[in-house]
This record gives sequence, C-alpha cells and structure tokens, in this order.
Amino acid sequence: MAVATLEITRKPSVFPPEERAALQPLIREIEELKRERNALITAHNYMTPDIYYGVADLVGDSLALAQMAARSDAEVILMAGVHFMAETSKIINPDATVLIPDLRAGCSLAEGITASDVRRLKQMHPGAPVVSYVNTTAEVKAESDICCTSGNAVAVVEALGAERVIFLPDGFLGRYVATHTDVEIIMWEGRCIVHERFSGNELEDLRQMLPQIPVIAHPECSPDVLEQADYVGSTHGIVNWVRELRPPQVMMLTECSMADNVAYELDDVEIIRPCNLCPHMKKITLENIRNSLRTMTHEVVLEPEIAARARLAVERMLQVGRS
Repeated sequence: MAVATLEITRKPSVFPPEERAALQPLIREIEELKRERNALITAHNYMTPDIYYGVADLVGDSLALAQMAARSDAEVILMAGVHFMAETSKIINPDATVLIPDLRAGCSLAEGITASDVRRLKQMHPGAPVVSYVNTTAEVKAESDICCTSGNAVAVVEALGAERVIFLPDGFLGRYVATHTDVEIIMWEGRCIVHERFSGNELEDLRQMLPQIPVIAHPECSPDVLEQADYVGSTHGIVNWVRELRPPQVMMLTECSMADNVAYELDDVEIIRPCNLCPHMKKITLENIRNSLRTMTHEVVLEPEIAARARLAVERMLQVGRS
C-alpha cells in the first residue's frame, strides 16, 4: 500500500554539492525503509534542513502534523520532533504505529508540569476549567477540559464562557492571552527554553541597530519582547506572515533551524536571526531516523483510558475551530 503523501518538501539547492553527495546514501536508505514500512515522516519546523528538506513527507507545527498524518493511509508515523508531539500523533492516529527516534527528545514546557500538578490546581480553583497548551504530555491533556495552540488560545479561552480559567503550562503565553481577553487567567509558570532566552533589552539594542526591519515573535516570549514586536504569532502564523507579506528583510525571534528553513524556502527575504537552538529537537538526526525505521523503535504507547481523555480535550479544541 502506498503512503498517501499530503505535502512533500524537497529542495536540493539547500545543500552544497559535497554535502548533498555525502547525505544521499543515508537519505536513499531512509526512503527505501519508508516504502518497506509504509511509513510517513512528519517533521516539525525546528528540524534541521537535512531532515526538513531531505526526508520529511509532512512539515509544520505539531498539531497540524498530527492532523495531516490522520488523512494518510500510512501504517507507521515517525515523528521528527519531541516526545509530546509523538504522543499527540498517537492520540489523533490511534491505529497507526507512532515512532520517535530518540526518547531523550523532551520539552521544557511538557516536562514542567505533571498530571498531579493539574489535579492540585483543580482542587485549589474549583470550577475553573483547565486549558492546556498542546505542548503537554498525554497525561496532562487527559486532566484538562480542552487543549489549545498558541494561535487559537484566546478563542479557546473565550469559547468556554467561564469567568476564569486555569491556563497551563506556559506563563508567558498565559500573560499574552490575558492581555487579549477579559477572562481571568490562572497561570502556571512554565517556560520554553528557546523563547524565554530572548530579552527586551537585547531586542531594544537590535532595533536601534536595525530600526527599519520588522520584528516577529512567538507569544512564548516575555512581555517586554512582545511589546516591541511588529507581529506576534504561532509557529504557523510566523511562517505564513513572512510567506504572504514577503518583506525585503525581517527579524525572526525563533528557533535557529526554523529560521533556516524559512530562509531556504523564501530566498527573496533576508532573515535576520538572533536565534536560539532547541537542544531537545537537535537530538533527532538522519541517523537515528534511519535506525528507528530499521528497528521500529521507539514506539509510543499510551494507556487507552488516558489516550481517550486526552483525545476528548483535543477534539473539543478542534470543535472551537470548526464553530
């Protein structure tokens, strides 16, 4: 059975001829393993260009990847991303075998809160619904009333019709949401290790040196960064903003590989990149993707009851989008 590929990204010009020649045997082996396994490789925007442009079948943010994969007939989904993303793929694609090449590929946000933390928050704030960012474990999603992305967080919060909500785990994203709604936001002070390292002082210095260049930032950045940004949006929103407006230059406050991937796609836009690396994402390599498909490791397995409750929280979020 052939894989129903929805979006193939291939850009040979990304790599110099020597590097392309060195990568080609490994890429060919991965492509052959995909055919043998009826496998689909989904790659997050933070993957390095050799993965993003070399072997990925679907690229995007974590939720979009899981949704796109659900529309394929692949028997195996390999997530080139971090562990909570692989769990989300399994939640949305329960009948597929979902693999993650390296179990150490974690996330500071997902690891910063547990299911017991959520249960304690609910005891402290009875009646307040729990909105959990998709950057959380399946166990945390299962304890939540609804999930959200950075792009739809405000809409999700307001759709609940509650006077106050518990919002977790990103404190900066929670503050951003609080500035765009009258709903009281009870926050958990989690942080993304990529975005929290950008500072307002650093950005002020950069803007003095490059005053005419628009700045785009993710709402996981601190409020003093967002106050100075020309556009604030999700990973998907950032990419689309640059893709649609095509400014001659833009300063992108994001993960380094994402900035690289956008620069390769839109080579008519000069990307100024005061970027930060995500060490978790960089644990995924072409070599361990190959090894994962060879040995069918590491498979993501969720307890059925947790998966069902987590799926309900995700489905409630998707219903907000449909309505």
